[in-house]
Amino acid sequence: QVQVVESGGGLVQAGGSLRLSCAASGRTFSNYAMAWFRQAPGKEREFVAAIKWSNAFTSYADSVKGRFTISRDNAKNTLYLQMNSLKPEDTAVYHCAGDRVSRPSISTLFYEYDDWGQGTQVTVSS
Repeated sequence: QVQVVESGGGLVQAGGSLRLSCAASGRTFSNYAMAWFRQAPGKEREFVAAIKWSNAFTSYADSVKGRFTISRDNAKNTLYLQMNSLKPEDTAVYHCAGDRVSRPSISTLFYEYDDWGQGTQVTVSS
């Protein structure tokens, strides 16, 4: 049974930092990508960042480049998202997701990811 569990969200002032974690279990992630998506109230789910588990290739949304860093710990099967210089527009529920298809490049499309966590709320106050 696949489990994906996010943690680390919270309330932070603009300019602050948070680190999200995603503990994954129940399947092999080594040949696939894992990603962070976010969804704000009334908005569509949005790609944030992704990493290829095997070679650590990464992809970022333009809106977070230079501020967010995605990483993984192979030994712990855990995905991270370090978020710096947070802005009020970063406020959303952040979801971790795992791809089950080995693709030549990292997908940024939410419907191509199969294993989703419940999400963790990030709120950035101005």
